[in-house]
Amino acid sequence: MKRSLRGKVAVVTGGARGIGAATAAVLAAEDAKVVIGDLDPGLAAETAAGLPGEVVALPLDVTDTAGFTAFLDQVEAELGPIDVLVNNAGIMPLGDFEQESESTAARQLDINLRAVIHGTKEAARRMRGRGGHIVNLASFAGKIPVPGGATYSATKHAVVGLSESVRQELRGTGIEVSCVMPGVVRTELTAGLTDLPAVLRSVGPEDVAEAIVRALQRPKFDVYVPRRLAVLDRSSRLLPRAVAEWAMRRLGGDTMMLQAAHSGERTDYEKRAARSA
Repeated sequence: MKRSLRGKVAVVTGGARGIGAATAAVLAAEDAKVVIGDLDPGLAAETAAGLPGEVVALPLDVTDTAGFTAFLDQVEAELGPIDVLVNNAGIMPLGDFEQESESTAARQLDINLRAVIHGTKEAARRMRGRGGHIVNLASFAGKIPVPGGATYSATKHAVVGLSESVRQELRGTGIEVSCVMPGVVRTELTAGLTDLPAVLRSVGPEDVAEAIVRALQRPKFDVYVPRRLAVLDRSSRLLPRAVAEWAMRRLGGDTMMLQAAHSGERTDYEKRAARSA
């Protein structure tokens, strides 16, 4: 049966823009009580003000574990127990691996992985005994190699592994886990990614948001956006490595991230990502 989200307390990290903002909008349309947590409180408030129903914006730096816990405490004090946590906050700096600075690598580990680990732990602890749903935003880059985004890909592979393991631990507790694996999404994060092959053509953030809400209404672990990526992932795993890598080169998957990194179209995003922690 389709589960109702009416009155459910749903928290979205990094919810002021992109996939996070789109997810908050779809949750609000389903009459959930939505909390947008973001490093940019002004933009978060602006996003919340444009949505219907009960939508609250609160400042959140997911790399501050004590602050993240305090944020969730505040949510529960003001709105009640958390039913849904969407660990969405993330960054994707691109470039040659050997030239990546230690600070850039550390930011990705802190935001894309450590924050998801902490958020997942906090949600599981709060939901135990009454149920709930944890949604972790990974990426299709968590299933395939991504030259030009090696550290990003590493964090997303880790989020996939984390989500799969936690799902097994929580089996039978009433706590659902979903792992969302979008391909190329038309947000600032993917600036410069152009001339994509048909199988990797981009989707909008609203497509990812709708897929997340469908997974909340009818619990599902693997959430590929678009769905054809599930077929691509499974079929590539059946092929010998040499054949799979040849196919990736034919699709341009071995160069598209590096081309985007050197295109000059990512300057604004890369600067903002560098200030994100």
